[in-house]
Amino acid sequence: MNHSFRSALVLLALLLAVIACRRELPEAPAEVPAGPTPHAFDLPGYFPQMVIPAENPTTVQGIQLGRRLYHDTLLSTNGPREGLSCSSCHSQALGFTVPTTGNNVLPHVNLGWSTNFLWKGQVQGALEDIMRFEVEEFFEVDADVLQAHPEYPQLFAQAFGSTTITRDAVAKALAQWFRSMISSNSRLDRYLRYEASLTPSELNGMMLYLTEAGDCFHCHGFPLLTDNGFHNIGLDSVFSGNDQGRLLVTGNPADLGAFKTPSLRNIALTAPYMHDGRFATLEEVVEHYNSGVRHSATLDPIMTKPGKETGLNLSPQQKSDLVAFLHTFTDPTFLSDTALASPF
Repeated sequence: MNHSFRSALVLLALLLAVIACRRELPEAPAEVPAGPTPHAFDLPGYFPQMVIPAENPTTVQGIQLGRRLYHDTLLSTNGPREGLSCSSCHSQALGFTVPTTGNNVLPHVNLGWSTNFLWKGQVQGALEDIMRFEVEEFFEVDADVLQAHPEYPQLFAQAFGSTTITRDAVAKALAQWFRSMISSNSRLDRYLRYEASLTPSELNGMMLYLTEAGDCFHCHGFPLLTDNGFHNIGLDSVFSGNDQGRLLVTGNPADLGAFKTPSLRNIALTAPYMHDGRFATLEEVVEHYNSGVRHSATLDPIMTKPGKETGLNLSPQQKSDLVAFLHTFTDPTFLSDTALASPF
């Protein structure tokens, strides 16, 4: 009996020791949700590297969130644009530009390489800066409306690690989305990759484009087809109102009549042309450079080279060839990619 009692005490002591040891063991850490998945850009080798701010790395979840916001009319529930989304105006079938008359709207394409935005460069910096302008001033986004949505808080948590929705987070998601809106598969791109051919007329147009004869390459060089700069290209000789261009932003008299160089990607689909939409066709645009340049004190020096005081002086065939080459900038993949379309 005594032996059994002692055995029981030993077992009890061992049990208590095990329990004590278990109490001393550190608790397993709570499971931490996996962070967003980095997005890898698949770009042709001839494209420049995109500079992405360290505070807003591009992720799969961020792009998906930005895509939804871009196409969602909840983006604007206040002000004059109530009930509109970005895609309400910017049509994918037209290269994400706006089919309008009068003042023209720049297309949403390859903006990840831009450091100035809008025709007069009213916003400069990174995509996050122009998106903050769009969120706070253009669309007047109400973050509380998104916060009350049954899905958005979780989508923001997946992209940014917090269910709290702020205007800054909305701007960052949109910036990630815009960086993914890349056009790089036009027939010109495929020609550069030895995947397609150009017609004799298109090749002649390319030679005009890339030489002093057509003189397009200085401002619209490959592969982005824009220098992202500002130029007075001789649309007017007398300036008033909005036609004063970048001068209205900088106050610098040298900027009178200068506007941002638009990308020519999908240019055949993005009419009308120029900041005020004054030209309806590419033929009219080419004719402006050929014979319609108006001189002023701030006319870009590119437009006043020796022998070009009255324009390019191209023949009818040369003008036709140049227009044919401009059509090779159309990117059917960009225009039909379901990954860029509305998720709704």
